[in-house]
Formats: sequence, C-alpha cells, structure tokens
Amino acid sequence: MKKIFCGILLVAFAACKNSEPVNYTLFKGTIQSPNSERVMIIDGDNNLVKEMKVSEAGVFADTIFNANGYYTFNDGKEVATVYLKDGYDIDLSLNTKEFDESIKFSGKGSEANNFLAQKLLTREKMGSMADLYSLEEAAYLSKMNEFKGSLEKSLETAEADFAEKEKLNIKYEHLGHLSQYQSAHRYFAKKQDFEVSESFPDPFEGIDLNNEEHYKEFNAFKRLVGSNFAKSAREKAAKDSISYEKASIAYLKELKSEVIKNDILLGLADQVSIMNPNSEELYKAIMEISTDEDLKARLTKQYDLILKLAKGKDSPTFENYENNAGGTTSLSDLKGKYVYIDVWATWCKPCIAEIPSLKKVEAQYHDKNIEFVSISIDVEKDHDLWKQMIKDENLGGIQLFADANWGSKFAVDYQIQGIPRFILIDPEGKIVNSFAPRPSDERLVALFDELKI
Repeated sequence: MKKIFCGILLVAFAACKNSEPVNYTLFKGTIQSPNSERVMIIDGDNNLVKEMKVSEAGVFADTIFNANGYYTFNDGKEVATVYLKDGYDIDLSLNTKEFDESIKFSGKGSEANNFLAQKLLTREKMGSMADLYSLEEAAYLSKMNEFKGSLEKSLETAEADFAEKEKLNIKYEHLGHLSQYQSAHRYFAKKQDFEVSESFPDPFEGIDLNNEEHYKEFNAFKRLVGSNFAKSAREKAAKDSISYEKASIAYLKELKSEVIKNDILLGLADQVSIMNPNSEELYKAIMEISTDEDLKARLTKQYDLILKLAKGKDSPTFENYENNAGGTTSLSDLKGKYVYIDVWATWCKPCIAEIPSLKKVEAQYHDKNIEFVSISIDVEKDHDLWKQMIKDENLGGIQLFADANWGSKFAVDYQIQGIPRFILIDPEGKIVNSFAPRPSDERLVALFDELKI
C-alpha cells in the first residue's frame, strides 16, 4: 500500500513542479467491512477503467488518467455513480453495512460527488417504484417536477462545468421516468388499459435523438433513446402488421447517427438466437446496415451455430449417459422414435414446476412412437440428490445423468445456457425443434398431433 501512495505522491509532485494541467484524477478511499479485495471504476459503456486493490485495513488508492465525466464505482457488491475530472483529488469513505447512507467524499471534486450521493438518497425517500408509479397522473407529475426542481436548485452553487452537465443529466433522467409512466402505471396500479392524458408531457418532444455527444456521456440519454426506439418499433409493428424485428430495422435505417445505430444493433443482435423464429431475417438486416465489423464477425459466428440447430439438421448426440434404471443410454439407442428431451437439474425450481405437466403428457402418449428423456446436468456431488428426486417424485420416462453437467458436449452443442430446456428429435435423429414447447404449453400437444405421433 505504501508503494501505491508513494507513486501517487510522486506524480502529484511532478505535476506541481511542472505547473502544467494534469491529465489524471487521484482517487483514494477507506472502506469499512469491504465486500471485495478490489474496487473498480467502470465507464458508461461498461468498460473497466481501473481496478484498485483494497488492503486489509480497507484502504485503496490509484491514479485514473484522462477521466472526464460520469463513472460507476463498484465494490464487488454495490455501486455508486461518481463524477471524475482531470485534476480532482478525491478521498472516499464508506461503510458497506450502510452503503448509500455512509458514502462521503472529501478533497478536490468532492462537492460534485457528494451531490450525486445525496441525489440517490433523496430519490430513495420518494418511495419504491411501486409507490411512485402507482400514483395517479397529476400526483405523479407533481412529485417528479418537485424532485427535478429541488435538484436543479441544489446545483446553483456547484462547480460550473459539473452543474451544466448535471442539469442535462437530471433533465434526461426526468424525461426517462416520464417515458416509463404509462406502462409502469398499468403494471403497478393494475390498470391494463390505462392511457396518459393528452396533456401529459411528451418526453421525446424537442429532443435530438441523434446527439452522439450526449449519447456517449449520459446513460440517462442513452436509456431515453432506447426507450424511444422500443416504443417506435412496437407501434410500427402493430400498425403495419409486421414483426418487431422488421419494424426495428426499418426504424434504424432512418437513424442518422452511426454510433447510436450500431449501439442499438449491438443489443438487437442478442435476439439472433435459436429461440427467435425471425433470426434469419434479423441477421441479414443487421449485416446489411451495421458498420461495426467486430459485431458482424461475432454475429456471423453465432448465426452459423444457430444454422446447425435448425429444423432438419442432424441432432447433436450424447453417448453412454448413466441411466437411473441401470446401464447407460446413448441417443442412437432411441433411433426409430421421436425423442422429447428435458434438460433439467434438481436445484432448478422452474424445471420442477414442469414435472406434473410432463407426467401428464407422458401418460397421454404412452405406447406412442415417442420416448421421453430427462437429462440432468447436476454436478457430480448432487448425483445422490438426483437419484433421490427421481424416487420421491416418481419420475417416469428415461432418466439420464449428463457426463459433465453444463460442460457436457450435448449441452454445449445445443447452446444450453438456461434450463429447463426442451428439445424434440425425429425418428431419423434429425432436429424437429431445438427449443421445443414446455410440457405446460398447449402448443406441445398440438405439435405432437401435427406430427401424428
């Protein structure tokens, strides 16, 4: 720890000696009851800017170069927004047992950061999300306007450049809240048909949604742009009777900012998956309009994997999985019948919730041309729990234990990242549906009847 402080002091001394503007922030602090051996500074794009080691006494210190704006301070469990600027010398203190209430800053730059800490506390005093969005329109607007006004008033004596940025930040946060009110009020107030009045402020009116500078600097503005994108795509999809994906691409084609367009496409690319029947259309559209070559390369790799799991492709296989009834079983042993596979684990509550429905479907298709196979991806230490649950729940079908839990080749080849996962394979060993309906979904029986099982 002494070496770290010495290094910081040497940098500071050199800067004073040269009498030139510095290009770094000195950031140090003391944490009571640390949650982690390290703390992190993360930028608005979720990139790690600096990782700092926390001593046994809870002390950390380091130099952060070329900082200018909002960042996230992460102690391994909780987070706080901080404002960093070249030339700042910040000292943070907090007790993790009262994280938000105890966080305090001192030193140069402390005024801005204490404001951000206090803003969070003030917001928490307004009540929970449920309390806030359950309010009727007039009461909600009154409360939000009062909160916004009090924050802006508190900035009157703040450092000029911070005050200017923070007023914009507050504005975008406020508009973001307004943009969520209708859907949130429907949910929390249990009014599914609720519509805001004609006099309700339009959060997007007069906002330049192509402002790249604000998009990069303010997460609140980024969320506002994202909210407008989702709203516009949903409305276009409904109006034109087209898929959400097609509506999204049509919207993005009209967007002027390449930076914003590529960033939204980055999120949209996650919907290119085996779960999405519109993946091909979405993949081709993203490849057409994106200028992010890294994204296009990653997406192509992902899409190639999806094609391997398309209907009619040879199914990935499993071999010699332990069978609870004795011996081992391979997928090839079941050739000649449809195979409905349930990938599950004893600790998975949604998996267990499907058991009654699975039993019902098994009984309905007993002696038909189909085998029901359950593959546990429990870790080896839970092997006995697996055996016991089969007995306790009187599980039917073919009960198998995968050879390497999540790392089993079958699970990896099928890109299984969440369970329960259901797969349907035809008598020739080809994929019918790599993301088949759950037993509790009435579409499963409809699919079986369509196949004349």
